[in-house]
Amino acid sequence: MSSTEPHAVLDNRRDPVTAEVLELLWAASQAFYDNYDEAAARQDLTRMQAFVLANLMSGPKPMRFLAEHLKCEPSNITGLVDRMEARGLVTREPDPEDRRVKRITATELGRASFDAVWGGLTFAAEPLAGLSGSERKTLRDLLRRVVPAAE
Repeated sequence: MSSTEPHAVLDNRRDPVTAEVLELLWAASQAFYDNYDEAAARQDLTRMQAFVLANLMSGPKPMRFLAEHLKCEPSNITGLVDRMEARGLVTREPDPEDRRVKRITATELGRASFDAVWGGLTFAAEPLAGLSGSERKTLRDLLRRVVPAAE
């Protein structure tokens, strides 16, 4: 049997090391999301509101980009942005090149709120701080190889 046959690939997914890696990735994801939720809640934000602000830190984004990047329906982004705009966290303006497109920008309050969320994340400060710089780079490089969108 060659290693390219479908059942050989499936068998590789069931080996104990791969199973443990998947369990550890799941546990790390859950720990990160739990911590992210706590840090966002301290700023009176939901996880999704904090994710929207995170995406806006590099500059204004079209609503469609936010929907695609956050993997949700555009109507969900509309409601989310409506609530954030009412709180003064973001502004919504027509794109200068295509007035049908709405661009979302974080306000100073939105930026400060996200900075506080990011500063409140202990997940990065604690477990990852226990790794040396070289170990963190190795972990990053390995994750880039297994996470297709990271490349």
